[in-house]
Amino acid sequence: MMKVLVIVPAFNEEEGIKHVVEQFKNINNVDILVVNDCSKDRTSKVCREFGLNVVDLPCNLGIGGAVQTGYKYAKLHNYDIAIQVDGDGQHNPSYIEGLIQPIVEGKANLVIGSRYLNKEGFQSTFMRRVGITYFSFLIKLLQKQKITDPTSGFRACDREVIELFSQRYPVDYPEPESIVYLLRNNYKVAEVPVIMNERMGGESSINAFKSVYYMIKVSLAIIIDNLRKYGLT
Repeated sequence: MMKVLVIVPAFNEEEGIKHVVEQFKNINNVDILVVNDCSKDRTSKVCREFGLNVVDLPCNLGIGGAVQTGYKYAKLHNYDIAIQVDGDGQHNPSYIEGLIQPIVEGKANLVIGSRYLNKEGFQSTFMRRVGITYFSFLIKLLQKQKITDPTSGFRACDREVIELFSQRYPVDYPEPESIVYLLRNNYKVAEVPVIMNERMGGESSINAFKSVYYMIKVSLAIIIDNLRKYGLT
C-alpha cells in the first residue's frame, strides 16, 4: 500500500474549495493537505471545518511556493506519491487511480492529467489555450517529447520527484518549466486523459496581460535551463 498525499494549493478559493475537499475526502487511503497561500477570504476556515490538514502561509508565495510547500510536507512525512490538485474545482478525483497507475507500475516519475489527449470537457480559455499550444511546441522542440497539456495542474509524482521538487521548484507558471527540468534530467514523464471542469469559484490569477508576460518569462527560463545540458550556462 503506497502512501499518497493530495496537495491542494489555494488562494481565495472559499467558493470552490468546499466542493473540492468534499469530493477528495471520499477517496480511501489518500491524505489531503491544503496549502492556504495567505488567502484573504475563508479558505482556511472552510477547510478546517472539514477536519483537513491546512498549512497557512504567512505571506503570499504564489502557486510555485504554495505547491513546493506541499512537496516539502510530502517529503517530511515520507509519502510515496504526491498528487497536485487545483483548489478551484476543475479536477475530478475519479481520475486519481488512472493518474497514479503509471507510477505504481514503474512507467513514469511524473504523470500529467491532460484534457487534450481525448479533447473532452472544458478546454480552458482562449489565452490559456494559446499558451498551452506554445509550450507544447517549445517542449517538443527542446526535449523531443510531445506533452499535450504542459500547464495542467493535475499531476502526480513519485518519491524521487517529491524529493527533487521539495528542493527545487519554479516560482511562476511552474508546470512547463518543471516538465522540461525533469525531461532534461532523464526522468520519465507521461500523460493520461482526463476531463476537467470549469472553475467553480474565485478568480484566476492569470489574466491576458499576465499570460503574455509569463509566456516570455517562462520561455526564457526553459531555454536557459535546457542549455545547461550542453554546459553553456
